[in-house]
Amino acid sequence: MTIKVALAGAGAFGIKHLDGIKNIPDVEVVSVIGRELDKTQEVAQKYGIGHITTDLNEALALPEVDAVILCTPTQMHAAQAQAALKAGKHVQVEIPLADSLADAEAVAALQQQTGLVAMVGHTRRFNPSHQYVHKKIAAGEFNVQQMDVQTYFFRRTNTNALGQARSWTDHLLWHHAAHTVDLFAYQAGEIVQANAIQGPIHPTLGIAMDMSIQLKAKSGAICTLSLSFNNDGPLGTFFRYIGDTATYIARYDDLVNGKEEAIDVSKVDVSMNGIELQDREFFAAIREGREPNSSVTQVLPCYRVLHALEQQLNSH
Repeated sequence: MTIKVALAGAGAFGIKHLDGIKNIPDVEVVSVIGRELDKTQEVAQKYGIGHITTDLNEALALPEVDAVILCTPTQMHAAQAQAALKAGKHVQVEIPLADSLADAEAVAALQQQTGLVAMVGHTRRFNPSHQYVHKKIAAGEFNVQQMDVQTYFFRRTNTNALGQARSWTDHLLWHHAAHTVDLFAYQAGEIVQANAIQGPIHPTLGIAMDMSIQLKAKSGAICTLSLSFNNDGPLGTFFRYIGDTATYIARYDDLVNGKEEAIDVSKVDVSMNGIELQDREFFAAIREGREPNSSVTQVLPCYRVLHALEQQLNSH
């Protein structure tokens, strides 16, 4: 049986999903939803997608659609995820699930009610580099003592990963920190302590451009996370795992040890593309009628931590 998918948000990240899905058998994207019809049409033509619209509800009303992938602005994620579940569609939401704990909990409650597959694009759980470390931890061969993470972008103007103007404002805490907060809990266990400080608020974007976060897990492991939208240098997120038996440095899908010697992660999974692996898990969970890795329920603790950090930042 072919799983038929509607993809909402034909921007930089939507394209990554379309490229990943091309490699997954028995999955077909039948509808694409975008803000601007002409740009959406271009994407639909390139990927051979028959139905295009600017209205998500129109796509949700299509009886042939089994599942929805949301790559829309952060502020729309929770409401759109709930709309998809109410329409009886399985849903995968790009990170973050929401920009408030209340909204994240509302999606989780609705998922429990419907029993549909609902997962969040916490891609770090799927990147071969982080999977390699996770398997070492699961086998009892490695324990995290400290994770040292840098998330650096140059975003003094409101542009996306393709350098195009954005219709919405990105957020260091609810989006970029979410990746690391969830990954640290995934690799080191439950987070029991969290602190944050932030730099000046940008006069026009209205957000902090620099932030520093400290986390501690029940296991005793700690995490230091530095985030910036001011960094005019190598862009992206760089992870250093300092453990009891090794040191690993992960840069997206690549992994090296502390001496910068490459570790082959090509055999960790069926692909080297984290987004494709995330999508494969989504469709496998639908077919097998099971909870996916990175389900809404599994990532909810991350949003509880983000909420606590936000309250801390607002009180200073």
